[in-house]
Amino acid sequence: QVQLVESGGGLVQAGGSLRLSCAASGRTFSSYAMGWFRQAPGKEREFLATISENGGLKYYADSVKGRFTISRDNAKFTVYLQMNSLKPEDTAVYYCAATVDFYALGRGGPVAYWGQGSQVTVSS
Repeated sequence: QVQLVESGGGLVQAGGSLRLSCAASGRTFSSYAMGWFRQAPGKEREFLATISENGGLKYYADSVKGRFTISRDNAKFTVYLQMNSLKPEDTAVYYCAATVDFYALGRGGPVAYWGQGSQVTVSS
Protein backbone atom coordinates (compact mmCIF):
# COMPACT_ATOMS: atom_id res chain seq x y z
CA GLN A 1 0.00 0.00 0.00
CA VAL A 2 1.30 3.45 -0.99
CA GLN A 3 -0.13 6.70 0.29
CA LEU A 4 0.44 9.87 -1.72
CA VAL A 5 0.14 13.34 -0.20
CA GLU A 6 0.34 16.44 -2.37
CA SER A 7 1.41 19.87 -1.18
CA GLY A 8 2.43 23.21 -2.62
CA GLY A 9 -0.82 24.35 -4.15
CA GLY A 10 -2.29 27.78 -3.60
CA LEU A 11 -3.20 31.08 -5.22
CA VAL A 12 -0.86 32.67 -7.74
CA GLN A 13 -1.14 35.45 -10.29
CA ALA A 14 -1.03 34.73 -14.00
CA GLY A 15 2.54 34.42 -15.20
CA GLY A 16 3.71 33.17 -11.83
CA SER A 17 5.11 29.82 -10.74
CA LEU A 18 4.33 27.08 -8.26
CA ARG A 19 5.99 23.80 -7.39
CA LEU A 20 3.82 20.91 -6.32
CA SER A 21 5.23 18.06 -4.28
CA CYS A 22 3.84 14.59 -3.79
CA ALA A 23 5.31 12.60 -0.93
CA ALA A 24 4.88 8.84 -0.91
CA SER A 25 4.84 6.49 2.02
CA GLY A 26 6.63 3.19 1.83
CA ARG A 27 9.92 2.08 0.40
CA THR A 28 8.37 0.85 -2.85
CA PHE A 29 8.22 4.38 -4.32
CA SER A 30 11.05 3.70 -6.76
CA SER A 31 9.09 0.74 -8.15
CA TYR A 32 6.45 3.03 -9.61
CA ALA A 33 6.32 5.45 -12.46
CA MET A 34 4.64 8.64 -11.29
CA GLY A 35 2.35 11.11 -12.95
CA TRP A 36 0.40 14.29 -12.48
CA PHE A 37 -3.19 14.99 -13.48
CA ARG A 38 -5.58 17.85 -12.93
CA GLN A 39 -9.32 18.34 -12.85
CA ALA A 40 -11.04 21.68 -13.33
CA PRO A 41 -14.67 22.22 -12.26
CA GLY A 42 -17.06 20.62 -14.68
CA LYS A 43 -14.28 18.97 -16.67
CA GLU A 44 -12.78 15.50 -16.87
CA ARG A 45 -9.52 14.65 -15.21
CA GLU A 46 -6.65 15.57 -17.53
CA PHE A 47 -3.27 13.89 -17.83
CA LEU A 48 -0.31 16.29 -17.53
CA ALA A 49 2.99 14.45 -17.19
CA THR A 50 4.63 11.20 -16.24
CA ILE A 51 8.12 10.13 -15.17
CA SER A 52 9.64 6.69 -15.19
CA GLU A 53 10.76 4.79 -12.12
CA ASN A 54 14.37 6.04 -12.25
CA GLY A 55 13.50 9.45 -13.72
CA GLY A 56 15.15 8.76 -17.04
CA LEU A 57 12.00 9.06 -19.13
CA LYS A 58 9.47 11.86 -19.09
CA TYR A 59 6.36 12.52 -21.12
CA TYR A 60 4.14 15.61 -21.19
CA ALA A 61 0.73 16.54 -22.47
CA ASP A 62 0.84 19.16 -25.20
CA SER A 63 -1.12 21.57 -23.01
CA VAL A 64 1.76 21.89 -20.53
CA LYS A 65 4.85 21.03 -22.57
CA GLY A 66 7.49 23.71 -22.17
CA ARG A 67 5.81 25.23 -19.08
CA PHE A 68 5.64 22.33 -16.61
CA THR A 69 8.50 20.05 -15.53
CA ILE A 70 8.14 16.76 -13.70
CA SER A 71 10.96 15.39 -11.57
CA ARG A 72 11.48 12.95 -8.73
CA ASP A 73 13.81 12.27 -5.84
CA ASN A 74 13.66 8.59 -4.96
CA ALA A 75 15.76 9.14 -1.83
CA LYS A 76 13.02 11.43 -0.54
CA PHE A 77 10.11 9.36 -1.94
CA THR A 78 8.84 12.51 -3.64
CA VAL A 79 7.75 13.58 -7.09
CA TYR A 80 7.51 17.23 -8.12
CA LEU A 81 5.71 19.32 -10.68
CA GLN A 82 7.31 22.68 -11.40
CA MET A 83 4.74 24.94 -13.04
CA ASN A 84 5.85 28.14 -14.77
CA SER A 85 4.05 30.80 -16.81
CA LEU A 86 0.78 29.86 -15.16
CA LYS A 87 -2.48 30.85 -16.82
CA PRO A 88 -6.00 31.21 -15.39
CA GLU A 89 -6.99 28.08 -17.34
CA ASP A 90 -4.48 26.11 -15.25
CA THR A 91 -6.82 26.53 -12.27
CA ALA A 92 -7.75 23.05 -11.10
CA VAL A 93 -7.23 20.42 -8.43
CA TYR A 94 -3.93 18.70 -9.13
CA TYR A 95 -3.41 15.02 -8.36
CA CYS A 96 -0.35 12.82 -8.33
CA ALA A 97 -0.60 9.17 -9.29
CA ALA A 98 1.51 6.03 -9.10
CA THR A 99 1.48 3.44 -11.84
CA VAL A 100 3.33 0.32 -12.91
CA ASP A 101 2.83 1.21 -16.59
CA PHE A 102 4.72 4.37 -17.56
CA TYR A 103 3.84 4.11 -21.25
CA ALA A 104 0.11 3.72 -20.68
CA LEU A 105 -0.49 6.43 -18.09
CA GLY A 106 -0.96 9.21 -20.65
CA ARG A 107 -3.40 7.04 -22.62
CA GLY A 108 -5.79 6.26 -19.80
CA GLY A 109 -3.72 3.43 -18.42
CA PRO A 110 -4.14 2.00 -14.93
CA VAL A 111 -3.35 4.00 -11.81
CA ALA A 112 -2.38 2.03 -8.75
CA TYR A 113 -2.64 4.91 -6.28
CA TRP A 114 -3.97 8.48 -6.27
CA GLY A 115 -3.18 11.39 -4.03
CA GLN A 116 -5.92 13.42 -2.41
CA GLY A 117 -5.41 16.48 -4.60
CA SER A 118 -4.09 20.01 -4.17
CA GLN A 119 -5.93 23.14 -5.31
CA VAL A 120 -4.14 25.52 -7.66
CA THR A 121 -5.85 28.82 -8.46
CA VAL A 122 -4.40 31.24 -11.00
CA SER A 123 -5.83 34.74 -10.96
CA SER A 124 -5.87 37.00 -13.99
